[in-house]
Parts: sequence; structure tokens; C-alpha cells
Amino acid sequence: MPLYGAIDLHSNNNYLVVSDEKDELVLRRRELNLLEHVLRDLEPFAGSLMGVAVESTYNWYWLVDGLMEAGYRVHLVNTAAVRQYEGIKYTNDWSDARWLAHLLRLGLLPEGYIYPAAQRPVRDLLRKRSQLVRQRTAQLLSLGNIVTRTTGVRVSRSQLKELTLEEVGQQLVQPQVTLSADCSLQVVWTLDRQIERIEQAVSQQLKLDAAAQQTEQLLETVWGVGEILGRTILLETGPVGRFPQVGDYSSYCRAVTSQCWSNGRQKGENNAKCGNRYLAWAYVEAANYAARYYGSAQRFVERKTAQVNRALAIKALANKLCRASYWVMKEQVKFEPTRLFGS
Repeated sequence: MPLYGAIDLHSNNNYLVVSDEKDELVLRRRELNLLEHVLRDLEPFAGSLMGVAVESTYNWYWLVDGLMEAGYRVHLVNTAAVRQYEGIKYTNDWSDARWLAHLLRLGLLPEGYIYPAAQRPVRDLLRKRSQLVRQRTAQLLSLGNIVTRTTGVRVSRSQLKELTLEEVGQQLVQPQVTLSADCSLQVVWTLDRQIERIEQAVSQQLKLDAAAQQTEQLLETVWGVGEILGRTILLETGPVGRFPQVGDYSSYCRAVTSQCWSNGRQKGENNAKCGNRYLAWAYVEAANYAARYYGSAQRFVERKTAQVNRALAIKALANKLCRASYWVMKEQVKFEPTRLFGS
């Protein structure tokens, strides 16, 4: 008799259920987040399990990798796309896990991509870089605010990066203000060193893979895509062949609108969080650069801005660059602006 497993995963424990073809539970148990406990519970049903659905929470690596190594067929659940019937009065962990097993049995389970474990650390390293860059930006903004409200002079970000402790002491007379600015500068310099370490490590890793290096070089021909954005797009996309159509890739990159229509009328929006937020960020960044330095992209944004607003215009350009990047990666060809914007 075929069985279906599902795990509702939390930070320190998980709720495991196994159900049959009639959605009757043959096992329901809460366990600590220890792989040996989960494998022990599943072992009596190993021969009949058609698959195990695991929630894609922030801490799924250990569980999914361990189950796959043990020979189980694992389905990583796209939690942003799972919706239960809204009329249910009461739900808890076991009912959530049972619902995942039910969707798995019906073949309706929305699944996420299980990124290969060997390549995952490099991708996550770039995500760490993104976090550090945001923290550095926050410190630079804070430093700029200190200088502006103390001296009345607005300083650009590039000027802030070049400031020395002596210059800070000269511009800011009060010792408490100087100390605050000094702290921000010290943090910025520390973050700069760590960001550089990450970039060097990612560069060395990609050099070991000739195919990845070639694809990265092709991506850098796309307008607005530089070295860092190219690597981000490459590592976050993974095998581009997993997207059958270019529209699937655009949706995954959150480059398309989320709408709900009925009888010719818009009834609200669907789930806009489905997809990869890092790719969404990368293509918006590329669109901003393209609109700044390339005439055709700038004119496209200006036409769109006249119809909507600049934020939506940049998003529309990001969608075009996203679709172009899909074909660049899939066909292994250089970016051709005329195919995107015309002659």
C-alpha cells in the first residue's frame, strides 16, 4: 500500500505524519530536530513511502540532505504557494503536515527547487555578501546624516568612503559626534574587508567550473549586469533548463505582476512572494544601471514613466532584461540589444 510522508518543520522540532491512500494517518509524531530520530520514525514505512514532503523553512538543509542520502524521495514544499481551505476553523502542526501529505498524494504539491548541496555554499556566500553590503550602506547613510546635520553640507557616498579619521575630526568639533562618526567609519572599513574576502572566494570557486565561467561572461554582456550581478544571477538561477518557458523564469524572478481576474474584472492580487527575491533584486539593479548608461533603455523607461511611474517603469525594464538573460543562458549567446529594443 503506497504511503505519503510530510514534515512540518520548525526551528527546534518537527511534526511528522505518514498517511495512506485514504488520507488516514498511520503515523503522527513530534520530534526534536535530530536526523536520526526522523530516520528512525520513517524506517518501518521506507518500502512503501512514495515521497516525503518537507517545508521550505530557513533551516531545511540538514533534513532534506539527510533524507535524500538515506534514499527517500524528498519534495521541498514551496510554502508561499500552499494555501489551505479558508473555512477551516482550527489548524495546528499535525493538520498542516497532514495537508502537505494530502497534496503530495494528489500530485498538487507546489514544490521548490532543491539546489545541489555541493553548489549551495557558494550561492549562500553571495547572499552573505548582499547582507553585508546592506549593512555597509546603512552605516554610510548614518555617517552622511551625522555630517549633514552637524555641518549643513551634504556629502556623497563616494566622498564618505574616502573620509579619514583626521578629516572627520576636523569637520566635527564635538567629541561625542566625532566618536559616533568614527564608529560608523570603522564598521564600514571592516565590512569592506569582509566583502572583498567573499568576492575573492566566489571568484576562485567559479574559476574551477569552465561552463559556469563561460555563462557568467555571457551574462555580463546584458545591459546593466556586471561581475557581481552576473554571478548572483548565475548562482541563484541554477540550471536554466528547469524553466520550460521564458515566462516561467520571469515569474520565478518576480518580474511579472501578480493579479487575480474573474469575469473580466480584477478581484485583487495573487501571491506576489512566490519566486526568488535575490533574482528580483539583481534584475532591478541591472535595470537601474541600464537606464542610466544606455540610451535605448533610458528611452524605454521614459516612455513607461509617462504611462505609470518610474518604479513600475524600472520593473518593466527588469522584466525585459530577465527574459533576455534567460535566452543568453539557455542558448549560450551574447546579449543582442536590437532584439530587445529594436534597431
